[in-house]
Amino acid sequence: MTGFTQEQLGWEPWLAPLAEDELTDVHHEALIDKGRAASPYFRLLARDPEILHARTLTDNDIFYNADGGLPRAERELAATATSRHNGCVFCASVHARFASHYSKHPGDVQRLLDEGVAAPQAGRWRAVIDASVALAATPEQLGPEHVANLRANGLDELAILDTIHAAAFFNWANRLMLSLGEPTEKATK
Repeated sequence: MTGFTQEQLGWEPWLAPLAEDELTDVHHEALIDKGRAASPYFRLLARDPEILHARTLTDNDIFYNADGGLPRAERELAATATSRHNGCVFCASVHARFASHYSKHPGDVQRLLDEGVAAPQAGRWRAVIDASVALAATPEQLGPEHVANLRANGLDELAILDTIHAAAFFNWANRLMLSLGEPTEKATK
């Protein structure tokens, strides 16, 4: 397995996921997006459809809710920084691609992947990365100075909350994914 990348990776579970033909209407409802049935990660989580449904609704609201707050690029940046800090190569690759796409700054995203969370970044991105990484390290490390820095870089209350939501969700999601399997060079079925 290579290091951090923006390339599309696969993921191999250590526990058996449901087979696609085993998925019931309840599982498909929990997946919300039928395309997720192709993913061994989501088919593994589908073993508990109620939790998967709640997890997916939370994920979708954090990243797709466009009613104010942080732009999508920076929500994805928070997830990328958190994943890079936690060592989750798979999640970092997914969210780095989105951060690059929405920000139109793939070089800045690649620098984060290549050099780590302390790599040089411009003011607003630096503030989002620093707050995300502090929260990922331990909640007590996210302090008033991080919030002040986010505000100083133009984030309002909703944008600050979106930063925290994206980082907190991916802090949890990384640990779940890292405890259930590992990334692979190519997508697996």
